[in-house]
Amino acid sequence: MAAISSDAAPSDAAPLKPLQGGMLALMTIAVAFSTFMEVLDMTIVNVAVPHIAGSLAVSPSEGTWAISSYSMASAIMQPLTGWIARRFGEVRTFVVSVALFVVFSMLCGLATSMPMLVVGRLLQGAGSGPMVSLALALLLANYPKSKQGIALALWAMTVVIAPVLGPILGGWITDNFTWPWIFYINLPVGIGAAVVTWFLLHKRESKTVKAPIDVIGLVLLVAGIGCMQFMLDNGNDHDWFASPLILTLGLIALVSLSFLIAWELNAKHPVIDLSLFKQRNFTIGVSAMSFGMLAFFAINVVSPLWLQTTLGFTASWSGMTSAWVGVLAFLLSPVVGSMLGKFDLRAMITTAFVILAGTSFWLSTYDSSASYISMVWPRLVMGLGIPLFFIPLNQIYLSGLPADQIASASGLANFFRTLGSSVSTALTVTLWQHRTEFHHASLTENITAAAPAATGFLQQLKGAGLVGQRGLAVVDQLISREAATLAVNDVFWLCSVIFIFMIPLLWLAKPPFGSAGSPGGH
Repeated sequence: MAAISSDAAPSDAAPLKPLQGGMLALMTIAVAFSTFMEVLDMTIVNVAVPHIAGSLAVSPSEGTWAISSYSMASAIMQPLTGWIARRFGEVRTFVVSVALFVVFSMLCGLATSMPMLVVGRLLQGAGSGPMVSLALALLLANYPKSKQGIALALWAMTVVIAPVLGPILGGWITDNFTWPWIFYINLPVGIGAAVVTWFLLHKRESKTVKAPIDVIGLVLLVAGIGCMQFMLDNGNDHDWFASPLILTLGLIALVSLSFLIAWELNAKHPVIDLSLFKQRNFTIGVSAMSFGMLAFFAINVVSPLWLQTTLGFTASWSGMTSAWVGVLAFLLSPVVGSMLGKFDLRAMITTAFVILAGTSFWLSTYDSSASYISMVWPRLVMGLGIPLFFIPLNQIYLSGLPADQIASASGLANFFRTLGSSVSTALTVTLWQHRTEFHHASLTENITAAAPAATGFLQQLKGAGLVGQRGLAVVDQLISREAATLAVNDVFWLCSVIFIFMIPLLWLAKPPFGSAGSPGGH
């Protein structure tokens, strides 16, 4: 694909007016739906792993490669978004990215072996990596300034709700059809989005620059992020740094990323624009996004695990429990978007973190008798905080950046958002397991002949015919159930603390928080 020269770019001509009316609505639908499908694919495969593993005759642990290969390739491509968009143009890059997503989704659905599926998922993740960031850049570039808050809201709504709906939709499709259909559903949406986007925006292409390829930076990026993402996705299954594989990957990631930072700061044509971190609002916004996402994702990871393995919920019912967080988030996102210019963004995000901290603490108070209905209420209330968290925070880290840096900024921010999710998954599952072992040991210490409650319960079991090892097995089962519940309470409590600690950081951001793509704001 040949890039047009910078002196012939449309941006040098008279600027085109923002889209209006039906054209704006059609463009929004196309961009939003393509973004929705790309983010959805990060989680829709999760519940289908047992079916995929059985169909392709591999173990469930090998089946998880279908998840980690996609996230690894996508994570590598996200920081590259800005460079690719400057080289080929934002519209062209977005449309090609959507097209590649469609082609490789078909390849994944047609896979007849695990290696074929892994290759398909790698290519799917690499091809679609720039989509989410460029979707935001295209929306902001083609919305009137007065309505850019709505554009941010629509983008944030798709990015937040898609991962929540992924397991539910994936479970329904897998149960009622076959697992390849979780990939085939991308075809009509992707084809329609690519055609509509190109038709409406190909004359609105961004300015392109024929910069040379930073080969060293690219190699360091692929090695560093690839190894780090693989380490995070698979570390828990390999007992972390006790495994030579995980230790090696960690060292390669550390060395590669260290050299990458040093190289990119001094490169004439860097593949990643690290100079963005010189902007206070970008650094604060991305930091708050990363840690906030770490805590938010931790809840979404450990809650279904606890509900299914400890309380006996089915995959569908645990998914339905999580889905309630999207109800108010979906309804309130446009409202929050319209409020961006009327309230201090830091106050809005502070309100969000208070809500998220409160609901996290609420979840930490549940015991092993928790019912589905009781679990719904904190998740529903949590939805109040989601739009107040994501939408103003995006405005903060983009505030004051010129239009030609929006794609780079969004790409870097999305990478750290993805990294926060990956770190969250790795840390949360490990922490939950370790705390479960700790609480199991602590509770077991109380099962002695000197403990009236323990001896009384064992007498009841004896009366029911459960004596000796059979009775002790029942006691151990109960202790394991309570230990896992106490451990999940610890995780929820820690998430609440993280949200609270993020609040002072927010107030270091410097107003005014002008519209993205316009000068000022720092």
